[in-house]
Amino acid sequence: MTTLTKRNVRATSSTYGNSASNNTFESNPNEHDDRDKDDERDSDDDKETRLTLLEEVLLLGLKDREGYTSFWNDCISSGLRGCILTELGFRGRVELEKTGARRRALANRKVILLDDTATGDVLLDEALRHIKETQPTETVQSWIEYLSGECWNPLKLKYQLRNVRERLAKSLVDKGICSTEKQNFFLFDMTTHPLSDSVHKIKLIKKVQDSVLTRWPNDPRRMDRRILALIYLAHASDVLENAFTSLSDDDYEVAMKHVRELLDLDPDQETSKYDSKMEIMWAVVAAFNK
Repeated sequence: MTTLTKRNVRATSSTYGNSASNNTFESNPNEHDDRDKDDERDSDDDKETRLTLLEEVLLLGLKDREGYTSFWNDCISSGLRGCILTELGFRGRVELEKTGARRRALANRKVILLDDTATGDVLLDEALRHIKETQPTETVQSWIEYLSGECWNPLKLKYQLRNVRERLAKSLVDKGICSTEKQNFFLFDMTTHPLSDSVHKIKLIKKVQDSVLTRWPNDPRRMDRRILALIYLAHASDVLENAFTSLSDDDYEVAMKHVRELLDLDPDQETSKYDSKMEIMWAVVAAFNK
């Protein structure tokens, strides 16, 4: 005759919570107190070190010791502007105009202001003010060009966000991730921001690696939306490869195979599978696919 032993299980959802209320579980109350304290500490740490998509992309692009991005990278400027629009979409500040009965391509849909409440991030709020003040409304592609200053219309140059990388680097300094130094490059001096706390970058790299290796879900809809956006935006900014340099050859091949699967998706088809907060991200992806 076999004996069934009931294990102590903590309820993690309302379903489990209801079933647990009908059963008696024996546990050490001190153990629960310790777990609660650990949970509080973890949540506090997450709040202190929470990074925006812009900061994560820049952190992937920064050289650890030198403290600056590659001089040959001419993609990160527009990539960071795509991060701004995506972040505003995730935070419910902007959305794409409704399609109506006739479906229109993401590239042709205009960015609409939903909520002009400040986000608390200087760069996001500056972009939000520009979107609020602009009439008629513009497409995602146009906003990426305006915010990066890559447009031929002199009347739109006022929308350019200046010193974005420097301002993001200072934000990373304020969060204790980077430091500030001066380096001499023969003809000029440049402020650099070497990595001072490698833990955060290691965690970020591992998060990206795991998303396309051990935690690859086979269906992009099951991926965390911020991770999905980070992969697309890091690729558009030409810094995604930096997250894979430590991988073995076999793992690198698997990771890049999964990344290519994501890049081969059609944004116009994928956007219908997600909620409205993801539409801006897919429009950004469509803009970079051109």
